[in-house]
Amino acid sequence: MEKQIDQDKIHTILTTLKELEYGCVTITVHEGDITQIDITEKKRFALKKKQQNKK
Repeated sequence: MEKQIDQDKIHTILTTLKELEYGCVTITVHEGDITQIDITEKKRFALKKKQQNKK
């Protein structure tokens, strides 16, 4: 028997994916049902090169 996935859960997952620039989404399933969604978001910052004084 195939279970239906709750539309609110699908909407949450899709919205999260659209808003996430860098990171990961982990979906936890227990007995065939989505029970948890974890979001790890990474913020990237540009590196600034140090200028060395030449003598």
